[in-house]
Amino acid sequence: MFSTATADGVPTPYNSTVATMLGRRRIPIHTTFYWGHKVDILFRCWPGDSAAMYAVALLLVFFMAVLVEWLSFTNIVKLKPGGSNDVVGGLLKTGLYGVRSGLSYMVMLAVMSFNGGVFVVAICGHVIGFLIFGTRAIRKKSDGLDSSKP
Repeated sequence: MFSTATADGVPTPYNSTVATMLGRRRIPIHTTFYWGHKVDILFRCWPGDSAAMYAVALLLVFFMAVLVEWLSFTNIVKLKPGGSNDVVGGLLKTGLYGVRSGLSYMVMLAVMSFNGGVFVVAICGHVIGFLIFGTRAIRKKSDGLDSSKP
């Protein structure tokens, strides 16, 4: 039931972690969802063992998910056909797309920590972001269609 002992002598159960040997340090990698504030999210040793830093990490993941939704539905750069700034506008839109893609992957990597709290706040962030920004975008499109009626 237990694998070999880690450096501190504590055995690692096979059913909850996979131990990877890197040099002389064993790093547990969770393969199932678990609950708790002792987790590494995005970076090694972050947020640490503190429950307060875990809460800060959850807030960060939540706001990254909301920001992804905002970038998905915003139209910051408005391009007019035949305008002189088509290239600049195109580059700005491409840059914003790159930022949105990077943030999406950061949220995905945070969820891959297999921590239940991180998963829940990532989903909540996407849902709240869609509620705020996505439904407003849908409402604007439907208002535009309704105003064309005689």
